[in-house]
Order: sequence, then C-alpha cells, then structure tokens
Amino acid sequence: MTILPQRRSDGYQTWLTLLLSLNFGILFFDRQAANFLMPSIQPDLNLSNTQVGLLASGLSLTWALSGLIVGPVSDKLGSRKPILVICTILFCACSMLSGLAGSFLLLLGARLLMGAAEGGVMPISHAMIVSEVKPKWRGTAMGVGQNLGSNLLGSTAAPLILVPIAVYFGWRMGFFLAAVPGLITAALVWFTLREPPKGLESEGQPEREKVTIRQALANRNVMLCALIAILLVSYLVVTWAFMPLYLTQERGFSQSEMSYIMAALGISAGVNAFLVPFISDAIGRKPTFLAVCLLGLVLPLGALYYGGGWFILSLLFYLGWSLNGIFPLFMATVPAESVDPRLTATLTGIVMGIGEILGGVFSPSFAGVLADNYGLSSVMWFLIVLTMGGFVFSLFLTESAPEVRRKRGLLPLTV
Repeated sequence: MTILPQRRSDGYQTWLTLLLSLNFGILFFDRQAANFLMPSIQPDLNLSNTQVGLLASGLSLTWALSGLIVGPVSDKLGSRKPILVICTILFCACSMLSGLAGSFLLLLGARLLMGAAEGGVMPISHAMIVSEVKPKWRGTAMGVGQNLGSNLLGSTAAPLILVPIAVYFGWRMGFFLAAVPGLITAALVWFTLREPPKGLESEGQPEREKVTIRQALANRNVMLCALIAILLVSYLVVTWAFMPLYLTQERGFSQSEMSYIMAALGISAGVNAFLVPFISDAIGRKPTFLAVCLLGLVLPLGALYYGGGWFILSLLFYLGWSLNGIFPLFMATVPAESVDPRLTATLTGIVMGIGEILGGVFSPSFAGVLADNYGLSSVMWFLIVLTMGGFVFSLFLTESAPEVRRKRGLLPLTV
C-alpha cells in the first residue's frame, strides 16, 4: 500500500489557490494591456488592423510554445515553485519592454518575449493545485486559479485602470504600471508556498498505471478538449483584440464607455470562475460545456444588434462571457480526469499549446484580414461561428467528473 505524503490544512489550500489566481491575474493584466491600450497605440504607431491581429497572434504563438515546453519539463523535473517564480519575474520585465517600443516590429518583439515568459505559468499552477487541493474541490479550485484573478484583474481592472492612464499620461505608462505587481506575487510564491509533494495527485482514485504522452493524446476527451480549445481560445483572443476597436470605431462608444463594457467581461468571468466549475462538479462537465457555449452567442449578437446604451450592452456581455468559466475545465480538469492527474502540467501545456497555436495564433490574424476587407462587423460573425463549433464538439465528450460518475454508477475513466 502506498503511503501518501501529508496534505496541508484547508487554509493553506485556500491560500495557495488564491495566490496562484492572483499571480495569473497579474500576468493577464500584462497580457491584456495591449488590447485595452490599442485605441491609443494604433494611431500613434500607425498600425493596420492586420498588424493589430499579428500582435495578438505573436504573443499566442510564443505563449503556446512555452506551455508545450515548460509543462512537460516541470513534470519531468518535479519542480514547480522555482520555475513559476522565474516566469513571473520575466513577464514583468517584458511588460516594461512593451512600453519602450517605438514601432510595430519592436512592439511585436516585446510581445513575443512576453508570451514566452507567461506560457508556462498556467500549467505549473494547475499542477500545484492538483497536488495540494483535495480531489472533491479540484474542479472549483482549478477554475478559481485560472479564472478569478485573471478576469478580475486582466479583464475588469485592466480597462478601468489602463484606459484613463493612456488618456492622461500616454499608453506607455500603462505598460510600465502593469510590470510592478508581479514582482510582489513572485516574492509571495517563493516565501509562502512549498514545493508540492508527489503522490497526492491521485488521492481518492484507483491506482493507475502511468501512461505515455501518445496514449494520453489518443484519449477521446483529450482530443475533443484540444479541438474545443482551438475554437474557444480563438473566441477569447479575437474578442480581446478587436472588441475595443469595434465598440469605439463601429458602435461610436467613447473610450471610457468602452472600458466599462469590457470591464463587464472581467466581472462575469470572475463570478463564473467559481460558479461554472462548481456547477460542473455537481451536474457534470458535458452539460455545463453545452450550456455556456450557447450563452457565448449572446456577446457577439448583442454587439451586432443591440442599439441602446453601454449599460444594457454591458449586461449582455456579462451573460455571454459565461463561456470563460469552462476554460480551466477543458484545458486541465477534463484531460486530467480522463487520463492521469499526475500528468496535469503536461496535459494542460499540450491542450493550451494546441489551442493557442491553432486558435490564438491564426485567428487574430485572420480576423484582422476580415476587418480590413469586410469591416469590423465581420469579426462578430466569426465569433458566432467559433462558439457554435465549441458546442458541436462538446456533444461528443464523455462525462469525466468523478462525483457525477460515482452517482451514476459508472466505472472510473481509464486509458
């Protein structure tokens, strides 16, 4: 019988989840800065919509490659905390470089470096949560770790803070400001978190033979999650890159009104960081995926057809952005439940990497070309196609939530 290492208190598990969520939130504040500052950056650097798309694509590319490399390396070395701290410090430095850029190519180079620094953070964070948090709360904790801080800071606070700074002090100051908080969380991670012990990932589950990466990738749920990631990462990245421009240029909202509307996305995702994974723990992953994919249609349809003021449109955006709540589920929770929790960092890196490369890299560039040739409204129709594709692939998922399978009398999933 295998003797598991001692699990730390509920208080430590809560602190670890919230600190990792805060760290990822600061990372996302940095990533989002370029999108919310773009109405100021675009005329200053004379950028086309295609170049705007390339900036988002470039960051997604290096983000994905970093995740594909750092996740497996972290699993192989069994080292989480030092790599997480190094990545955090590096993305702070890259935010400063973005603020110094004086041309499209220099800004692109800074964003490429930022993606490389940031890409490994989420796989490592998920692996730490899987190792430390009790299995019955794992889905909720992973949702909080990925979604709460990233959306309260990256999607809610970022537009409300960065847009006024750009208006009064210039867009470069926004990048300089975004670099500072990450240094604080890096110190907190180093001094308050332990290196996660091995063995707790599979607590409460049947003993499993460790599988190869090829076997893991052949798993039906893993393949479907990768396809869903391609479509829904595209949905998020395209929304972030072009919605501020669409609201200001096509819909005629001021930059301040645009910041309020975009902030609703962060509030929605912050709430749904708890709500959607919690619901999926109770009713299952598959029905949750299907419901929120349909809700995702509300956002682009509202942007296209609602002709009123910013407040009601913000409520529609809040509802549509519920889609964000399933991101930690298809990137980490479902693959880990379907294969082996010990491979969480590797599987997260693979699914995230596939989604970022095939979705996050190509879709913003494609959307930029659409916008230059057919207008920014065409980008909204592109978002509708993407979320409907996510709905179709979700129909073929095999339910993986452990508690739901137990209640239904189903055997544990095996490869």
